[in-house]
Amino acid sequence: MTTTPPPPMSVYVGIDVASTHLDVACWPEEASWQEPNTPVGHAALHVRLAALAPALIVLEASGGYERAVLVMLAQAGLPVVRVNPRQVRDFAKAIGRLAKTDRLDAAVLARYAAAVQPPVRGIADETTQKLRDLLAWRRELLVMQTADEQRARHVEASVAARMARHRAWLAEEVRLVETDLAALLASQPTWQAALACLTTMPGVGMLTAATLLALLPELGQLARTEIAALAGVAPFNRDSGQRRGKRGTWGGRGAVRAALFMACVSAVQHNPVLKAFRERLLAAHKAPMVVMVACMHKLLTHLNAMLRDGVPWASQA
Repeated sequence: MTTTPPPPMSVYVGIDVASTHLDVACWPEEASWQEPNTPVGHAALHVRLAALAPALIVLEASGGYERAVLVMLAQAGLPVVRVNPRQVRDFAKAIGRLAKTDRLDAAVLARYAAAVQPPVRGIADETTQKLRDLLAWRRELLVMQTADEQRARHVEASVAARMARHRAWLAEEVRLVETDLAALLASQPTWQAALACLTTMPGVGMLTAATLLALLPELGQLARTEIAALAGVAPFNRDSGQRRGKRGTWGGRGAVRAALFMACVSAVQHNPVLKAFRERLLAAHKAPMVVMVACMHKLLTHLNAMLRDGVPWASQA
């Protein structure tokens, strides 16, 4: 009597990324090794991982140090996903892994990959990454402008004059970044079509639409509940037994949420649908921030449907 051998066990890989090196761990074999975080190290990593044929590779967002290896693995056709460090740390606590070193973190990532199996998402191409970098630099410039304006009120006159020159440089840099953003967006016909659709919504300008295209590429491809959760504007239940807790939002993509907030500040004044929606909630004595989040949710729901169907905004929507 012949017996069929059991199927080979799936291998899951975790990679802890540092500026100079990569700690790699496998599950369930518990094998581990280290590679330099350099093109040579990435090539060696590719050879070893290709031989393992892992079911999933997980690494954390690590301040940009993970970008090169993430792109390399994705372009090589390996199933790789970047995850939120907070979620992995919560998982480590749940399984009793309280100690923290690079090698232990890689092992936790491998176990997280096996237990949670986060979905593999597309990696941003070079043009999309440039768009993200320009938007991030613009956000940093605006933060510096605000900080300088506040500090300049409380310093000696000669120092305030120096700070004024710095603010003038910041303003010019913002202008140049916005010019580059417009040129980059104009170079991509797909983006131009999406921008033309999204900016028909009153309150949504080019920068808001560009932020959504760059940081929420799933827009128009997911159900409204899924897209709201990704953006961080979906209320979650907090119930237990007979208790009905207060609903609240959690997680999501902070830069997307900030862009939606600023768009809503204008939209609730100039968009008749959102204006009526806001007034109805305020008349029901909802808290102002609850009202704003609900308006952000509604705005995003409309934008998702518009991009999905390729239909511009209409006030009777």
